[in-house]
Amino acid sequence: MTVLITGAAGFIGAALAERLLSAGKTVYGLDNFSDYYDVTLKQARINHLKQLGGERFQFRVIDLTEMSQLMAFVGEAQPTVILHMAAQASVRYALTNPQAYCHSNLVGHFNLLEVCRQCTSLEHLVYASTSSIYGNNDKVPFSEEDDVSRPQSLYAATKRADELITYSYGNMFGLKATAVRFFTVYGPWGRPDMSPMIFAKAIMTGEPIQLFNQGDLWRDFTYIDDIVTGVLALAEHVPTAEDGVQHAIYNIGNSSPVKIADFVTTLEEVLGKKAQVELADWPATEVYQTYADTSKLEAAVGWKPATDLKTGLTRFAEWFVPYMNGEIKVV
Repeated sequence: MTVLITGAAGFIGAALAERLLSAGKTVYGLDNFSDYYDVTLKQARINHLKQLGGERFQFRVIDLTEMSQLMAFVGEAQPTVILHMAAQASVRYALTNPQAYCHSNLVGHFNLLEVCRQCTSLEHLVYASTSSIYGNNDKVPFSEEDDVSRPQSLYAATKRADELITYSYGNMFGLKATAVRFFTVYGPWGRPDMSPMIFAKAIMTGEPIQLFNQGDLWRDFTYIDDIVTGVLALAEHVPTAEDGVQHAIYNIGNSSPVKIADFVTTLEEVLGKKAQVELADWPATEVYQTYADTSKLEAAVGWKPATDLKTGLTRFAEWFVPYMNGEIKVV
């Protein structure tokens, strides 16, 4: 299996590359180093991967909207599997920069599909989707068969569009593809725009934490190692044809939603410091609850995520404290 990872400098992309390189694999990675959040963290992830893999990690700075560069790199790599993790993430950023989602999640995704259908070595495309697609569905846990026609955010709308467009490529061109709907991923080397990093930094510096809806929002927090295990298992599980199309969708979540107020309490415990809390209004982009039904995943690969929140946050804290104190090199 020769693997190419888009978004290799991102949280999930880098974690996938690390697991593969640690297993002795060769990995081709690309990223555009978007400045949506501090690029020094992205560069630190790439430096870590280069140290780990040496010549087995081939990396290029490429934006998915640059078709000629993308085509050339895929042609060089000749991957059997592409793990497409590059995207503009976050539900709230679209309130100030909606164009970024069309650029990355629509044009970029379309370009990758065009390259995939012309890549003769490719056996399987696995691409990142999101639990945000489920919106404020009343039925829980969220199943892959649920109605997802009412997205609460532009981010969710673009990711659902990606699923539909990819399905059409399977129908028209025979592309074999799997979408993975991630549920609130956290862990070491995580994204600084997500609640674990935001809350941990605030706790350590004594700054206030804003809790939406008085902390009464629920998230299915999923530890990064479980995400990686699930994605790599699915990468080897090429979908069978449904209605003649080899396209599948899977949830990867912990199937154990946690109230945000309780999440903060656990984070306080592992960091050994109390949080300063401020109550805030509930933004229109935020759903009340995410909760993954992973029965389809378990039936396909015989596994489901199981890292409990206390264990995952303990591992996160063991990385975050030295990172925040400057003990982990980031440039």
